[in-house]
Amino acid sequence: MIAIEDLVSRVAAQARATSTTLPPAAGTEDVAEAEAVLGFALPPLLASLYREVANGGYGPDHRLLPLVGPGRTALSEYQSERSASAEDDTPYWPAGVLPILDWGCAMYAAVDCLSETATVLLFDANAMTDDGAAAWFVDAWSLAEWLETWLAGTGWYREDADEHEDVAEPTPWEMAASRIAE
Repeated sequence: MIAIEDLVSRVAAQARATSTTLPPAAGTEDVAEAEAVLGFALPPLLASLYREVANGGYGPDHRLLPLVGPGRTALSEYQSERSASAEDDTPYWPAGVLPILDWGCAMYAAVDCLSETATVLLFDANAMTDDGAAAWFVDAWSLAEWLETWLAGTGWYREDADEHEDVAEPTPWEMAASRIAE
């Protein structure tokens, strides 16, 4: 098991090394207010990242969304996706799944805040059919694993990933249908 403190420290070092300007970290009150609005707690590692590293602005490819603040945030994107999903003929966004990174092209990295390990999911609206569950994939079985992949530079999203056989691709999230139906 990876110690949260060690991982947060390594993520912070990588964030400082790869981002020219990091936003200030979210305050304890900001995290508590976001959790109250969301109706669920953030996994401890995710909360630590927002409180101790920065309020977004670092991470794989397109950078983590800020948790709170002006403009697009993880909180506002969650509310928007949940609302749109509820109004859609094909519901697609489960409760407790917080978008943390916008990959572009209608794709998000999202953390299942209700899972014990904070599973990181890939939402790809382009894969959606008449079943919203078809758009969900497991990117990493835990947030810690996902961050380790980023730190090692071995994610499926890296530019030359197709040239490497050892790059794990996301697999369908088998719990998607039941979680969307909740």
